[in-house]
Formats: sequence, C-alpha cells, structure tokens
Amino acid sequence: MKRISLSTILIVFILSAPYIANAQQEKRWLKHHISLLTTPSMLGRGYANKGHDRAAKYVLKYFKEYGLLPVNKDSTYIQTYSFAVNTFPDEVSLKLNKKQLVPGADFLVDAASNSFSTDKIKVNSIDLNKIKDTATWNKTKATWHTDSKAYFLKNTDSFCKHLSINERRFAKQLPKGCFLIPQHGKITWTVATDTIPATVFYIEDTVLPRRVKKAAVHVNAMYLQATKNKNENIIGCVPGEVSDSFVVFTAHYDHLGEMGKEAYFPGASDNASGTAMLLYLANYFAKNPQHYTMVFIAFSGEEAGLLGSSYFVNHPMIPLDHIRFLTNLDIMGDATDGITVVNATEFSRQFDALQRINNSKNYLPQIKSRGKAANSDHYHFTEAGVPSFFIYTNGGKGFYHDVFDNAASLSMTNIDMLAKLLVAFAKELNVP
Repeated sequence: MKRISLSTILIVFILSAPYIANAQQEKRWLKHHISLLTTPSMLGRGYANKGHDRAAKYVLKYFKEYGLLPVNKDSTYIQTYSFAVNTFPDEVSLKLNKKQLVPGADFLVDAASNSFSTDKIKVNSIDLNKIKDTATWNKTKATWHTDSKAYFLKNTDSFCKHLSINERRFAKQLPKGCFLIPQHGKITWTVATDTIPATVFYIEDTVLPRRVKKAAVHVNAMYLQATKNKNENIIGCVPGEVSDSFVVFTAHYDHLGEMGKEAYFPGASDNASGTAMLLYLANYFAKNPQHYTMVFIAFSGEEAGLLGSSYFVNHPMIPLDHIRFLTNLDIMGDATDGITVVNATEFSRQFDALQRINNSKNYLPQIKSRGKAANSDHYHFTEAGVPSFFIYTNGGKGFYHDVFDNAASLSMTNIDMLAKLLVAFAKELNVP
C-alpha cells in the first residue's frame, strides 16, 4: 500500500482548513440565533404575555439590519391580523396526594382548559374500560359531582379508540370540573383557539402515586379575544433584476409559549431553527442579489392552525401568481439523516433539480420525497396554486412540542450543508 507523506497530509489540511472553518462559522451563526430565539426572555414565542411580539420584533430587527426592503414601496414590513387564543399566563400547578408535580415535564394542562383552583379536592377513579357505549357514558357523567370531586379517568386511550373519537375531542365532552388523565409515553402540548368547560390534566403515568386520593389544583386560564391578540407576519425582500417575479422563503417564528410561570416551551427545533435559517438566507441574498426578487416571510400563528400563512394567502402582499417558487422551512436543527421534501411528488422538476445539486456536491446523505401534506405554512400557498416545497430535517432526539426542545438539544449535524444546498437551490430557481 502506498504511504502518504506527512507533507501531503499537511497540504490537504491547509487547503481544507478554510472550508472547515467556514462550515463551523455557519453553524455558529445559526446556533447563535436559535439560542437567542429560545431564551426564557422570549417566553416561548407564544401568546401568553405576548412572547410572539418579542419574536416578531427580533425578526424585524434583523430584516432591517440586513438591508431587506418592504415588498411594496407604500407598505411596511408588517402584515397585522388577529385571532382568539387560550393562554395560561399565571399559575399552573398540580399536587397529587403529597407529591408536587413538575409542569411541562410531569404533566400538561389541555390547551383549551378553563380555570380551576382548590387547595384540596377528593379524587374519584373511573375505569373507562367498563363503559362500552355512548349511552352508558352519558349516564356515568350524570352521576358526577364535579363541584366537590376531581375525576381520575383510567384507560381513556382505549375508550376513545372504542368510540372512534380523538382524545382532544374527548376533552370537549367533559363537563365543568377537574379531570386527570394518565398518559403513557411522550406528552406534547399545543395551542387552542377555543375553550372547553373542563380543566383537564394529561399526566405522565410514571410519576403517578400508586393511588390518587386527593389533589391540589391551580390553573389560571385567560382567553384572549381576537381584539386582544394582535399578530404580525414579517415580510422583507431583496429586489432583483426582475421586480415583479418572486422566489420566496418562509418560516414560522411562533411557538407554544408558557404554561404558567414555571414551564415554557423553547421551540428550538420547531421552529427557532427554521427562523434562523430564514435569517441566514435573507442575510446571504441581501449581499448577493439575484435575477428575480427574493422574498422572505416570517409567519406567526402557525401553531394555532397555520393562521398567519392563511391570512397572507387571503390578503397577499405580492401577487400569488407571480411567485415562481416558495420553500417553507420548519424543523432545521439536525440533518443527520438528510431532509424530507413535502410536495416533491407535485413538483418533480424542482425536486429533480434539488436532488441533482445535492448529488453533485454531496451536501446531505439523502433527500426523501413526500407527497402533499397540510402540516406547515406551505399548505395554503399550494392550495392557492403556488408551486411550493416544505423542507424539514431528519434526525435529532425527538423533542417536539415539549419543554425539552431547547437549543442545547440540537446537534446541528449537516445544517451547514443544508444552508449551502438551499442557497444553491435558490440560485437554480433564479435562472431565467
């Protein structure tokens, strides 16, 4: 076997050092923004205590700093709209027998829950496996004394499966009162734009006492009418040689926010990572204008049901039929196993171009193809006839909609390569 000399190794190292340093610089740049977007001061970028407002100001600051312009001469960077949302800005606590549970880690309150507060209440246990039909279920509910007792509902999952109803829909059927529902495995939170009469807790079953006899419950819910919950989409552009034809990148900056004073949801993967990538691309193309105008949109309201992107599509600040292509970025923190492209089957020519670029440069280990899905902000654009991709990464520890999705949990593996791929893809879309 031919030996490689020390001098050859040194030459290879010296030649590759700038590339390695540049890759590390990109990762540090992206991780810096992810870290800032997930600090406790951002309040989980949610709707309690206006955490989403802080995130909007953050994105707007950097759009202006990078030199992005409003998309129209007579417009601002901001598109304002409103929607109602249920929030938990104050105390959310739960003690079972003598055991104080940890909000976010040990339990979650249903996002549509009403307020409930008591220092001591008896707990009755109900085995839902014994209820076989809707009539029996309604009779059982009629016997409950929810003003003086809380109810521990066992086997809710199998009951819901038997009656073919979703567990979240099940919560809407519960009367006013306190209900404790054990959960096996991962517990995840969400955002609710409505309320239910009950106060419902989903509790990790491994932290439950052997027998729950009493509880101390404090939940302070605040339902914000639409007039009290102003939201903002942030839009900026880099003018190209052609001013009325657009290549668009989008990401949502909102997340779940706070569940009381002790639990906040950082949302590093979902979607501080996508917001950071959006900022990276905005910064890059501000320095490197293209043939077509590049537009960058940061949406709020995604976690509440794709509301920001829906509003934009119904009130477009640029003509939708002038968008050449839109790429939505959501979950961009670990590409160990590459990426998945939603709508790849719908727009095969653009997907083939993405694959060709990746194969020529070996940026990512693989790019998976997926069909249509209504799972992020690309959806309303696609339905309106705008050619669109939704790209997300494959890898990571599986933290999602929980308190563990923080900046430290992201490996950032191959994310620098993903940034290069997205830049190259955008340049391909800019070829006249």
